[in-house]
Amino acid sequence: MEDVLDVYELPYNPKVPVVCMDEKPYQLLGEVRDSWAMRPGDNKKVDSEYVRKGTCSIFAFVEPLGGRHHTSVREHRTAVDWAEEIKYMVDEMYPEAEKIILVMDNLNTHKPSSLYKAFNPEEARRIIKKLEIHYTPKHGSWLDIAEIELNVMTRQCLSRRIPDIETLREELSAWESERNNSYALVNWQFRTSDARIKLASLYPKL
Repeated sequence: MEDVLDVYELPYNPKVPVVCMDEKPYQLLGEVRDSWAMRPGDNKKVDSEYVRKGTCSIFAFVEPLGGRHHTSVREHRTAVDWAEEIKYMVDEMYPEAEKIILVMDNLNTHKPSSLYKAFNPEEARRIIKKLEIHYTPKHGSWLDIAEIELNVMTRQCLSRRIPDIETLREELSAWESERNNSYALVNWQFRTSDARIKLASLYPKL
């Protein structure tokens, strides 16, 4: 926990950005019946019955101090999917970065070894050398700022039925553009000194 909190106290450095990533499953849902026509002053009325259209995975990246946001939708959440997203981050989002400090949870696919499943050894090693990885502790995913980003995304964009991946990608692309255009930063205020007081029960008794 303190390792991640120390990362969040680093000053902003565009050459060494701090980037948080997380992913979440998403269920695609379609309507059984069209919604009722709305009248002025009425809420939209939809039928409670829906059709399951399968699932997909949403990847989210956020640079808390740089105000940069990126989302991606994939059909699966395999090691190769994660590896391809990390390559995109390194080569497309931050090609000029000297190093990327990456904060994420320790899901079994979130490992450097996943890069070797997707790319040849030379390419995998090239990507790894650009990363400095910090994992949130077990049961401590709340420390990942990208989880906050996913919660904001859910409230602002996903609190309705979306029937297919194409529509989901379009909606998230528009949401991402709005977040980037508004330069949405994250003001993280929970520091190591706070943790030692508020979470004292987690520390050994001396």
